[in-house]
Amino acid sequence: MLNERMEAALNDQINKEFYSAYLYLAMAAYAAREGFAGAANWLKLQHDEEMMHMQKFFDYVVAQGGTVRFSAVEEPRGDYDSLLDVFTRVLEHEQFVTASIHALTALSLELKDFATNALLQWFITEQVEEEDTAGDLVQKFKMMGSDGRGLLMIDAQLGGRTVSADA
Repeated sequence: MLNERMEAALNDQINKEFYSAYLYLAMAAYAAREGFAGAANWLKLQHDEEMMHMQKFFDYVVAQGGTVRFSAVEEPRGDYDSLLDVFTRVLEHEQFVTASIHALTALSLELKDFATNALLQWFITEQVEEEDTAGDLVQKFKMMGSDGRGLLMIDAQLGGRTVSADA
């Protein structure tokens, strides 16, 4: 059985995961509109991954006898200055999510909720990977600047992303 504070915090995280998915889909729409099909693919798969994360939290709350409560999802930004701008914001957003997961972890320890803490360990590991990937992409975009050939190369690389089995 979940503590009321933990249940509320997990429901808040469910909403954040929905927002993350919504944000990445808006970014994918921007990339597609600008002719970057590879980046659009990468961002759509990121959307799908965030929905899986939401589902993981949803299933956990239900399994622990809690009540899932949905709230309104904020409208994401739809326009960006460049792919560098998009992926800089991806990195910033993943850092925000990491801070949120860390706050949940701290709460689980405060409440001695070891079951929730075990769940959150998976997310902590996931966030290390998310930030590393986003940071690497930001670095690549910064290195190439506005070089069209470089943008085409990285777009092709992003288009090669496939669904991860452990997402």
